[in-house]
Amino acid sequence: MSTIAITASLVNELRNLTGAGLMDCKKALTESNGDVQGAIDVLRKKGAKVAEKRAGRESAEGAIFALTTADGKRGIVSYLSCETDFVAKNEDFRGLSEAIAKAALAADAKTVEEVLALPLDGTTVQAKVQEKVSAIGELIAISAYETLAGENIVAYNHAGNKIGVLVSLTNPKSDANQVAGKDVAMQVAAMNPLAVDAKGVSQEIIDREVAIAKEKAAASGKPENILQKIAESAAQSYLKENTLNTQPFVKDGSKNVAQHLAEVEKGLAITAFKRVALGLK
Repeated sequence: MSTIAITASLVNELRNLTGAGLMDCKKALTESNGDVQGAIDVLRKKGAKVAEKRAGRESAEGAIFALTTADGKRGIVSYLSCETDFVAKNEDFRGLSEAIAKAALAADAKTVEEVLALPLDGTTVQAKVQEKVSAIGELIAISAYETLAGENIVAYNHAGNKIGVLVSLTNPKSDANQVAGKDVAMQVAAMNPLAVDAKGVSQEIIDREVAIAKEKAAASGKPENILQKIAESAAQSYLKENTLNTQPFVKDGSKNVAQHLAEVEKGLAITAFKRVALGLK
């Protein structure tokens, strides 16, 4: 297998993602042959404190709008990105971002390509974006676009339009479940869960958590015959903390999200969610 050159930029990328020291990052990258996710796993196995940031994401600015139809049957999240915070706060830029989101929702657009082709102010969305690029001199693009349909969709826009969330609820729209749905959407924005429940988490992620926990247990001197049991228990704890239904409800930690929803209305549950944050491509 060829050896990847461990460049300063690669070391810096890992450092920004994890908060680990430069030498630790370099050693981890050397051990993983330059694979950033592999290096993050190496650091975790050695007990390094790793910041809770998803690997492979570049920081970016912009404005995100999550919107739903009046009947709550459909929702979209649209992210118009730019290069600087100065542009992101510009009212014209924010107005364009919101106008694009509204046009996409009204047209029931399914993809970024469909959104770009939509009519807007006598021209197309793509042409309006290009006009803004020419006027401002920054790279501007629709960097993410998500849709969600169901019985009852609730939207949440985090302060400053830095995060947009949609959640799909089981029960028909009501005042009570709209409040509950907004609370859960705020939780999704803050906690960034992997999925609604453990069934939505890939086996690859579970296997990785088991492997990391097993290696850490072995390094701490735990007997070989109980390593697998310890590792599986650790993986279950990880899933409990990182899937929405089993996370402690942010407004009342004495119960989890699923329990809170069941108390609001009989049969109320989250079936799906979409989350878009600045930097996601």
